[in-house]
Amino acid sequence: MNARYLACIWLMSVVSAHAVGPKYKKPEVAAPQAWQAPEPWHEASPKDAIPKGTWWTLYNDPELNEYEQRAVANNQTLQASLARLAQARSFASIAVAGFYPQLNGGVSALRQRLSGNRPLAGVGPSAAVPITENIFQIPFNLNYEVDLFGRVRRNLEAANASYQASAADLENTRLVITSELAADFFQLRELDAEMAVVQKAIKFEQDGMNFVNNRHSGGIASGLDVAQQETVLDSTITQLSLLQQQRDQFEHAIAVLQGIPASSFRAPVRALALVPPPIPLGLPADLLQRRPDIATAEREVASANAEIGVARAAFYPGITLGGSGGWQSANIGSLLNVPSTFWSIGFSAIEPLLNGGRNRALLANARAVYDENVANYRESALVAFQQVEDALSGLNALNSASTSQQRAVDDAGRALKLANARYSGGLVTYLDVITAQEQVLTNERLSTQILGERLVTSVLLVKALGGGWDEASIAAVGVKPTLRQALQQ
Repeated sequence: MNARYLACIWLMSVVSAHAVGPKYKKPEVAAPQAWQAPEPWHEASPKDAIPKGTWWTLYNDPELNEYEQRAVANNQTLQASLARLAQARSFASIAVAGFYPQLNGGVSALRQRLSGNRPLAGVGPSAAVPITENIFQIPFNLNYEVDLFGRVRRNLEAANASYQASAADLENTRLVITSELAADFFQLRELDAEMAVVQKAIKFEQDGMNFVNNRHSGGIASGLDVAQQETVLDSTITQLSLLQQQRDQFEHAIAVLQGIPASSFRAPVRALALVPPPIPLGLPADLLQRRPDIATAEREVASANAEIGVARAAFYPGITLGGSGGWQSANIGSLLNVPSTFWSIGFSAIEPLLNGGRNRALLANARAVYDENVANYRESALVAFQQVEDALSGLNALNSASTSQQRAVDDAGRALKLANARYSGGLVTYLDVITAQEQVLTNERLSTQILGERLVTSVLLVKALGGGWDEASIAAVGVKPTLRQALQQ
């Protein structure tokens, strides 16, 4: 009967609970109507959206796909983020525990001697007689906080919002890792292409060195021509060594991103043979649902809003239902008999009256934390809009530069041919040939650098757009009260 009474009160308290505090509403963010970038960028349609979860397949490079898959599985920063997500789920489960009664049980055995001169010993012949006795006990204690003002519910709301923020943060970490890997990969490939240009230049300059030596042996060319050509050749060999050092560093970075020791990884030498793929855009307002870092900031706002409710609930009475019972006997043989049972049931209500303004200060703090998170959320949206615009303007500038630089490469090649012909005819000094050689090398290297920058900037654009992610993936993240958890320790 008493157990049913407690269960009834508990059920009524859950149903009738009123959560104090502001109802959450997502803060407004002023989003631009459209991107500033001109053609060929366009709004995305569902059929050409960025692939969800595997955005790097846009580049159709099997080697990049392999590296990315390995990084997603083995990157240690990602593993740490996964552990933080598990921590957030545990905290949410702790918050859920507040919905359930707390039952404690135990067993105790005590032998004690009471003084014959004990206070209130009574009167009569045995009043001053010491007593030695055994006490065997199996007690149970039941306590339940009635959530009439929603403190527990707001606490769970805050914990679930933090859990969702951790889930979004995991996705943002994954996006950062995979985009960094792709950028390093394209820079590695750009260096391979640039080294191929330098190696070609070294071969050409070695041929020029042989040509000048032959002319010098024949008395046609001066020693100055030989020294000048040697200087150019040695300088180009030096450039190759420096490029190799840069390549090694990017190779090591790619290894670490995949969770592999740098000494155990080698990327094959392969010249850059890709161009940036078309990347579909959405409206600027879509970015608020497509960026995991923005989702993290928004969920932190929701958590802070719920914490205001927790702080406001502290102004209202705390009502606790409690009961205890079990078996107690001086003889272990009769411990589980009906006469050995004992029980008590009751409730307590504690209303805060004076505490030196502590509750008001906690409420003011919760509101200030909320305001801070709202500002951070809006700032993250502004930064996201900026990053997309930066990537779009960068790609447009690099596309234009690529076209003009290819013309410069062709022009430098023609100039070198003319310089060689004029030098062979005795019309110019060898300094003109050297200058033309340096122009060819400089312009071909710049052309490969621009292509590498185009690919890296396209990765930055995909990252700025959220990498195909959307906030629907965290909508189901959360912990709810269940009967199974109610019966767990």
